[in-house]
Amino acid sequence: MASFARCLSGVHRKTQVVIPGNYSEKSMDVYTKTMNEMTEYEFTLTFTLPDAQDDPVQYLDALFDAGCDDAIVGTGTSGTISLEFNRDADSATHAIESAIHDVMGAIPGASLIEAKPDMVGLTDVAEILDCSRQNIRKYAVGYPNFPRPAITGKFQLWHLWEIAEFDKFSIPETLIEISRVTCKLNLDLQNRKFKAELTH
Repeated sequence: MASFARCLSGVHRKTQVVIPGNYSEKSMDVYTKTMNEMTEYEFTLTFTLPDAQDDPVQYLDALFDAGCDDAIVGTGTSGTISLEFNRDADSATHAIESAIHDVMGAIPGASLIEAKPDMVGLTDVAEILDCSRQNIRKYAVGYPNFPRPAITGKFQLWHLWEIAEFDKFSIPETLIEISRVTCKLNLDLQNRKFKAELTH
């Protein structure tokens, strides 16, 4: 089981953000709005570390200094690190982009491999809606307009934002917004990985 450490540090500043990889440079005035105009977004980012044997604990101070004071850091597996963010921003996109920037600044050579929330099963949906899995399953099998799963087989999975569009459910708008961004990000990561594999 992964262990977690809370990064507690200073104040975010207005910054020019450069997203690593194939992401374009974007000017982000994320922190120019007053706090009461900001929205808190909850999401998790997982990165591979520069060395597969790296102990994630060694990066806690660097993450602290980089501004990841709003994250719980998972340090239980060598070679990877996960950060559960509660980040204030003026949009879900800015929240995630600024978080990626902070982590990559703290850990040069780290590589983003997954963003959550995105893929969910019926049990996950039941937890979000605070109801039973059986109740969600009734909708899944009984309503023709229930979203089709993105992954089928023994375990079915849906993109959370698609589940949110089902008119019988009421999911918080911030969760819908963040799940749209994480879905796009994960698809981009998969496409880049696929293209890289084709070139080898």
